[in-house]
Amino acid sequence: MNIGLKTVLFIALMLAGNSIFAQGERITGKVSNSNGAPLEFVNISLRGTNLGAISNQSGNYTIQDIKSGTYTITASFIGFNTVSKEITIIQGQVSEIDFVLQENLVGLQTVEITGRREIGYDNKETFSATKTAALIKDVPASINFVTKELMLDQVAFTVNDVVKNVAGVNQYSFYNDITIRGFRVQGQGNSGTLLNGMRTFTSFWKPQLIPHIERVEVIKGPASALFGNASPGGSINRVTKKPLAESRKSISTTVGSFNTIRTLADFTGAMSEDKKLLYRLNLGFENSDGFRDLQFSRNLVIAPSFAFLPTDNTSLNFDIVYQDSKGRLDRGQAAFGNRDLFTTPISRSLSAVNDYLNEATINATVSLRHNFSESVSFNSSYQLSSYTEDLLEHRTSNQFAALGDGSFDNSKVAMRVFYRKRSWNNNAINNYVNADYMLGSIKNTMLVGHDYFRQEQLPGGSQLEARTYLLKNGGTANAFNRNNASNYILDSKGNPATNVAHFDLTSSIANGLQDMSKYIYNRVTYNQYLQQSHGIYIQNQSEIGPLKVLLGLRQEYFKDYLNYNSPSEEQIEQKALLPRVGLVYTANPNINFYGTWVKGYQPQDGASVINPDAGGPFDPLASEMLEAGVKSEWFQKRVSATLSFYQIVERGGLYNANDPSNPERLVQLGEEKSKGVEMNITGNILPNWSIVAGYAFNDAKITKADDEEVIGRQKPNAPKNTANIWSKYIFEQGSFKGLGIGFGYNYVSDRLGSIVTADKPDIFPSYGIVDAALYYKLDKVQFQVNVNNLLNDIHWVGGYDVLRAFPGSPRSIMTTVSYTF
Repeated sequence: MNIGLKTVLFIALMLAGNSIFAQGERITGKVSNSNGAPLEFVNISLRGTNLGAISNQSGNYTIQDIKSGTYTITASFIGFNTVSKEITIIQGQVSEIDFVLQENLVGLQTVEITGRREIGYDNKETFSATKTAALIKDVPASINFVTKELMLDQVAFTVNDVVKNVAGVNQYSFYNDITIRGFRVQGQGNSGTLLNGMRTFTSFWKPQLIPHIERVEVIKGPASALFGNASPGGSINRVTKKPLAESRKSISTTVGSFNTIRTLADFTGAMSEDKKLLYRLNLGFENSDGFRDLQFSRNLVIAPSFAFLPTDNTSLNFDIVYQDSKGRLDRGQAAFGNRDLFTTPISRSLSAVNDYLNEATINATVSLRHNFSESVSFNSSYQLSSYTEDLLEHRTSNQFAALGDGSFDNSKVAMRVFYRKRSWNNNAINNYVNADYMLGSIKNTMLVGHDYFRQEQLPGGSQLEARTYLLKNGGTANAFNRNNASNYILDSKGNPATNVAHFDLTSSIANGLQDMSKYIYNRVTYNQYLQQSHGIYIQNQSEIGPLKVLLGLRQEYFKDYLNYNSPSEEQIEQKALLPRVGLVYTANPNINFYGTWVKGYQPQDGASVINPDAGGPFDPLASEMLEAGVKSEWFQKRVSATLSFYQIVERGGLYNANDPSNPERLVQLGEEKSKGVEMNITGNILPNWSIVAGYAFNDAKITKADDEEVIGRQKPNAPKNTANIWSKYIFEQGSFKGLGIGFGYNYVSDRLGSIVTADKPDIFPSYGIVDAALYYKLDKVQFQVNVNNLLNDIHWVGGYDVLRAFPGSPRSIMTTVSYTF
C-alpha cells in the first residue's frame, strides 16, 4: 500500500474516531426540494450558537455536541426560501428534523453574480439566452449545457472534452474549433465564443480550459439578435464559477496515461460575517505529454472571483481568469497519398523537437446589478481580455513533395517553417435595463440595451516564413509550378530543391532538432487593425395565458480599420438589422412547445480573415433559422428533455480553394443549408442515478456555388448522425454503499474533409467510443478511475485531408483522488 493511500485512510479513520467518541446530543435529518430530490451543500445552523452542518450528496446532515435546551434551527440555500424550525433537545435522545425547501424563482439573479444553486447534471436556468434570468423551458430556443459535476465525473479538462455530451456538436480539429449543426465556431475571432455571455477573444490553436468553469452552454442557432457577430450554428458560452455564501473547499489530483498529472482546487465562502463579501478561487494545473509524438501540454489556470452584496438591491462581481499554456502546435497526422489513414500511426506528428507554442490569456470581468424597484433593474458588464501568441513550428505546405515532372512523392510531405508573434487586446461593454410591466392583463418583461466590442491587434505582429522550395532569384515558394520550372533551383534528379526539407513519412528520425539558421526567410508583417462593433437592441417577452411571446430587434454597426495607425488606413463599415421572434406554449406543467425565427450576421472582411494569403475582402455572412420543438420535464422534474427540428440557411461561407499556387487562398460559396432533428436528455432518473443522452440527425449541404462539383456535398466535418449517452449510478445502501459506476458511449458517422475541390474529398470514417468509470466515496474522500476509449478503437475526430487528419485518443486510464472539506 503506497504512502498516499495510507495517509488518506489514516485521515478517514481519525474522522471516524472523532465521530464515535463525540460527546453530547445530536440532531440528524434530511434536506430535499419540493420534488423530493435531496439537496447537497445546504447550510444548517443553530441560532445563537456556532454549531451547524452542511448536507451531503444524499441531503443528510448531522449536528453533534448540543446541550439540552430549546433552539431555532435554520436551513438556507441560494435560490431557495430559508426555513426555520424550533426544536427542543432532550438529554439522551437523538432529534430528527427534516427540511423541504421551496424554490425562490422570484429571486433569480438578472446577472449571474453568485454561484449556481443546482447540483448535478441538470441545469434549469439561463442568463445568456435572453439576457434575462429565465427557466430554460420558457426560452424559445434550443439550449444545451454541460455542468461542472459532469465535467468532474468525466475528468474533462477542455471544452473539446465535453462537447461530445451535446447532440449536434462535434470537434472539427484538435484546435479550439467546433462544429455546431454543421457550422464552425472557431477561436481567434469574436463570433460564437462567449465568456459569461460576452464576446471574447481566444486562442484558435488550443482548446479552452475548464477547471474554472461552472458550466458550458451551447445556444443553438444564430444568436446575432443578442450578441451581434455570431455563428449560424450556435454559440458556446463558458460560465465561470461564482462565489457562494456557504463555505466549500475541494482539491483533487489526477494521474494517468501519457504522463498526465492534474491538480484542481476550488475554494469559496464568505469573507465577512454578514456574508456581504464573498470569494471564490479556482486553480488548475496540467502536465501531459499526450499520445502524439513530441506533443505536450503545460497548462495553468488561476481564477479568483469576488462578489459584493451591499444591499438586497445591489450586487457586484469581479473575476479574473489567467491562463498560461505551453506546448507545440499539432497540425495533425499525415498519411500516405493513397488516402488510407491507417498507413501511418495515429501518433505521428510533423513537429520538430525545437518547435514551441506559448500562449497567455487574461480575462477580467466586472458585473453590476441594481434594482431600482421590484420591476426595474439595471445590469452592466465590462470585460477586458488580452491574448499573446509566440510560435515556432515546422508544418506542411498542404501538399506532398513535388517532383520535377509535375507529379508528387506521396511518401514525403512538403514542409515550411513559421516564426510568429502576435498580441491582441479586446474590450466588451454591455448595458441593459429590464422592466416588468402590465399591459391590461398581459404580463410583460422588456429589455433595452446597448453593447460595444473592440478588438485590436497590437503593433509588432509579424511572422518569418521559410517556404518550401528555392528559387534562382534567391527567393522561395511553397508550391512548384512545372510550367515555370526554369525559375526553380533543381537538384541532380531534376526535382525542385528544398529550402525546408521534406518530411519523410517512412523515417524514424524525421522529428529531430532542426537548424533554424540554414533557412531563407520571408518576413510577413501583420499590420495593426482595429475592429469595433456596437448594437442597440430591444426585446419584449409577453405572457398571454399559457402562451409566451418573445419579440426582439437589434441594429448592429460594424467598423473595421485596416492598416490601422498608418498612412494607408482604410475604414470598412457594415450594418445589419436583426430580428428575432419566438413563441412558447405551455401545454401542462411538464411540457412546453416552442418555435423561433431569427436572422444572423457575421462580418468577414480582410481583417477578420487573419491569414493575409487567404484573399478578400469578402462579403459578410448572412444566415436565417427556423426552429420548432418541445421541452419537457420528467421524474418529478429531475430530468429535462428537448426535441427540436430546425433549418438554417447561410450565404457567403469561406472554404479553401485548393489552389496549388497558393494553398492558403479561400473562396466564398453561394449558399449552405443545414436541417435536422435533435434530442437531448439530462438529469437524475433517481436521486442516485444520473444521465445525459442525445441524438442528432443533421443534413448540412452546399446548395449553391460557382463550382458545380461541390453542390449537394455534405459540409466538412458535419456528420449526419451523432449519438451520445453517459450514465452514473451510486449505490446508497448495502455492501456496495458509496460505490458508483459510470458508462458512456459516443457515436459519430462519416464526415468529409475539404470539399472545395473537383476531386473526391477525403472521408473520415464513423466511430463509436465506449467510456467507463468507477467511483468510491469514503466520507469526504472520493476515489475515481476513468477509462476512456475502453475498447481502444482507432478513430478520427475531424480533419481537412490525409495531410491534416486529427485522430482521437487511444485508450487512457485516469485515476483521481478528491477531498471536500
